[in-house]
Amino acid sequence: MQQITETHMNQQMFEAAPSAYAYPLLIKHLLHTPMAHAPDQEIVYRGTTRLTYRGMQERIARLANGLTRHGATMGSTIAVMDWDSHRYLECYFAIPMMGAVLQTVNVRLSPAEIAYTINHAGAHILLVHSDFLPVVESIRDQLESVRAVILIDDERDEAYAHIIPFADEYEAMLAASEPAYDFPDFDENTRATTFYTTGTTGLPKGVYFSHRQLVLHTITGMAALASPASGQRFHRGDVYMPITPMFHVHAWGMPYIATMLGVKQVYPGRYVPERLIELVRDEGVTFSHCVGTILHMLLGCRDGKSVDLSRWKVVIGGGALLHGLARAALERGIDIFAGYGMSETCPLLSLAQLQPGSEELDIEEQVALRCKTGLPIPLVDLRIVNEDGADVVYDGRASGEIVVRAPWLTQGYLKNPEASAALWDGGYLHTQDIGSIDRNGYLQITDRIKDVIKSGGEWVSSLEIESLISLYPAVSEVAVIGVKDEKWGERPVALVVLKPGITPAASGDDIRNHVLAFSETGRISKYAVPQIVKIVDQLDKTSVGKLNKKRLREQFAQSLEREA
Repeated sequence: MQQITETHMNQQMFEAAPSAYAYPLLIKHLLHTPMAHAPDQEIVYRGTTRLTYRGMQERIARLANGLTRHGATMGSTIAVMDWDSHRYLECYFAIPMMGAVLQTVNVRLSPAEIAYTINHAGAHILLVHSDFLPVVESIRDQLESVRAVILIDDERDEAYAHIIPFADEYEAMLAASEPAYDFPDFDENTRATTFYTTGTTGLPKGVYFSHRQLVLHTITGMAALASPASGQRFHRGDVYMPITPMFHVHAWGMPYIATMLGVKQVYPGRYVPERLIELVRDEGVTFSHCVGTILHMLLGCRDGKSVDLSRWKVVIGGGALLHGLARAALERGIDIFAGYGMSETCPLLSLAQLQPGSEELDIEEQVALRCKTGLPIPLVDLRIVNEDGADVVYDGRASGEIVVRAPWLTQGYLKNPEASAALWDGGYLHTQDIGSIDRNGYLQITDRIKDVIKSGGEWVSSLEIESLISLYPAVSEVAVIGVKDEKWGERPVALVVLKPGITPAASGDDIRNHVLAFSETGRISKYAVPQIVKIVDQLDKTSVGKLNKKRLREQFAQSLEREA
């Protein structure tokens, strides 16, 4: 039987001509299309620096030559600390195309965590923007593998030269380097990028992705975003600006998609609300992505209230898209919709794009669909399973853990075999997210496993309560956490930031009664009504703008349990 099977397998193999090119899936090949279709298209930095795709290709070659001169070789890890910029985009290409590994450093971590991630990744060269020099100065004696530090300085200020012994300055290095580089072919499974998770427990964990994975993620993401009949689309006529840091999950992979399409790209540098809105207006930005807290901030800033945003499409990820925010965005003409993924998934898994005919739905029905976690994008095998690993019923009610397979998921955590085994237990990647799937195939996340609230024997979705509270006119931001309760096990508590200037000011009882009304209509369980609604000045967030519920629980748990 074995001989028959092997013979059968051999018969399925095709025979390639001796000179046939196998075309490995390498990041360098993503540049073919824009150079053929749009070599003179603009790439803009902060509204002041402008270059073309043709110019970027030359700068990518100069960067590779400069890094080679400073000791970069196949397999070297090169760390980058920069704002969102054309330089970062050049690093997205040049470093992996050399066969080196790009480490995107989370500049919002603590100095100790930044030192840990650079050392754990084994970075040999560090490119650092002048704004982050105080951090590097404070940890430079802790950096174990870094042999060369290259300064990135927008102002070209020589005053920094005596603080850290720089090997070079970015623009000077490019100017002194040759404009051509022979980027080699190599195995498409070669590691291209590494970055670190931003979890709220333990040390950051390193995730990594190969050339093959990034190319497949790019092609599939492009197909998914181009597929709707109208709306929630990304195409060659768009102008792209990320508002998700480029250090975080490759800015959701969108710079690779935007580059392959050859669209105009706008990079804002440091996030300043007024500047972001100005760039949307002045550069004609039509497509962005961010966490909900950032869009909330932009809509509330001075210029955000007056600028025409009706051509802007925005994907919200990194946390739930609340109904209140979605409604506010739609009222401003923004084509808003949710996306889902995580650091370990490169990240795209699903998008809440409307099906053909959905445009005719009223605003409440549209909001409900746009705020769902969405439909899996092509090639994603996504399941909802119970504690035994069996599929739950897809009726929109039964919930369980979301587990996935796709060609671009990290294959483990860097140098952490135990965590890697847990991540891939049973051959599916475990997201630690709780969700359900309705009869139309739409996924809805109801909570993180660590954040789920169990009250009166029922699972209570903190995300659903947050979304309902966000509809109250006076509410600016909200987080729902669970606190211990002797009778019910846990009870949900809402922490609410009010909008400034609203009179009369809302009280906790007003907001609680608002949620109670949904319970009386049967939309939510009575156990989901917060026992306490506490008005607070601000809500703690993680380094990428997500609500930090672990810290909020630590901060408020004792006082809330006493009140309960």
